[in-house]
Amino acid sequence: MKNETSGIQLSRRQFVKSAAVSTAFTVVPRYVLGGAGETAPSEKINVGIIGVGGQGTWDMQQLLEFTELQVIAVADPAKRCDYSKWWYKDDRGTEPAKESVEKYYAEQKQSAAYKGCNTYADFREMLEKEKLDAVLVATTDNLHAPAALTAMKKGLHVYCEKPLTHTVDEARQMAQVAREKKLATQMGNSGQASEGTRRVAEFIADGAIGAVREVHDWTNRPVWPQGIDRPKETPAVPEWINWDLWLGPAPARPYNPVYLPVAWRGWWDFGTGALGDMGCHTFDPIFRALKLQQPVSVEACYANQVPVDLSEYKPVETFPHASIVRYEFPARGDMPAVTLTWYDGWIRPARPVELEEERKMDKNGVLYVGDKGKILEGRIIPESKMQQYTQPAKTLPRSPGHYNEWVNAIKGGPAAGANFEFAALVTQVVLLGNIALRFPANKLKWDGQKMEFTNLPEANQYLRRPYRDGWALPV
Repeated sequence: MKNETSGIQLSRRQFVKSAAVSTAFTVVPRYVLGGAGETAPSEKINVGIIGVGGQGTWDMQQLLEFTELQVIAVADPAKRCDYSKWWYKDDRGTEPAKESVEKYYAEQKQSAAYKGCNTYADFREMLEKEKLDAVLVATTDNLHAPAALTAMKKGLHVYCEKPLTHTVDEARQMAQVAREKKLATQMGNSGQASEGTRRVAEFIADGAIGAVREVHDWTNRPVWPQGIDRPKETPAVPEWINWDLWLGPAPARPYNPVYLPVAWRGWWDFGTGALGDMGCHTFDPIFRALKLQQPVSVEACYANQVPVDLSEYKPVETFPHASIVRYEFPARGDMPAVTLTWYDGWIRPARPVELEEERKMDKNGVLYVGDKGKILEGRIIPESKMQQYTQPAKTLPRSPGHYNEWVNAIKGGPAAGANFEFAALVTQVVLLGNIALRFPANKLKWDGQKMEFTNLPEANQYLRRPYRDGWALPV
């Protein structure tokens, strides 16, 4: 389908209906989150953007292709957004959205109704003053829940970047509020809408590799500094940023350029490390294919490339250079118990013996280990076995596009694939791994229903976090 405003060809395939297996991707009933008849948006959906850095700008570019949306306000503590042209310019001088956004505003200004885009440093002021229908949140991880929950309590639909939250408790609150208010929500893990995600699930359901008992998931992240301590230097705060607002709910600390851009992901106070950055992407298809829920245990180990006694070292300020996290999940129906092992910092699992000698394991990947074979990066290995396999019919509903799902849900369509009911589950499990990093060499037993570690009570303090004065979550 072509967007009449931009002329850009968009993928808007209709969902393929399949009652037998649709629950694997719908996750919750339509009436729970923005179902048919539950929302009545205006002719134009007014959107506010919270966080207009690199990812926020990318997200906005995608939304600007929808004629039914209009961005009327943005909020960011960094004073680098010229709303008359609306493009973001970071410290390195890049202008990632200049062409698309200038074109959008040129078209909008042809309309007599165009009034420009208002800008704010504080998202709370924007939410109080603007008449919005929805918001997109693309801030540092520690601001996701404060921003999103403030908007949701006002009845606004929310798209929030991954990971959904900074803590396990915040994720549960996000799911609960979305459910109670019947809001259209979506987490920013766009791969969930892909064809590959569905084909892997269909292969496993077809018994292509038998019962799956192990999954290995790895990444080359972090690609930012980790395993370091807080800098001692305290340079002056640049004029382009409101440092107090950028800190948000995190404890106060002096400004230093070591924290941004992007590098904040490696700091406990602001980000969620490599696992938080990539886990919500790569765990998503695993959860769908294997119908995973809460794990029963999690354990972790890590390494730092620094001359310290690792038996004494604990990551206080930043996440470690590399880590391995192992989750155990119970049996589900006719599916056996399964272990999911995560690797970051360029660590990878042992090379599968089935992989052809000339093929390399990528720097990022997922390996499913079944009783009758293995799937690597969406294909049975070796390739000769993949070629012999009679692939099953496409039975799962296909996505019209990740952003399309959210817009359709706002307009009364089905819940988006990464709605907060499902996204909160994946996010919680990801964040349990980060808690395990604080207690290396301990196997933490987890009760998902009670939301507590049963054998190490001191770990429960990290399920929540304190908030700086003025930044408590809305009640």
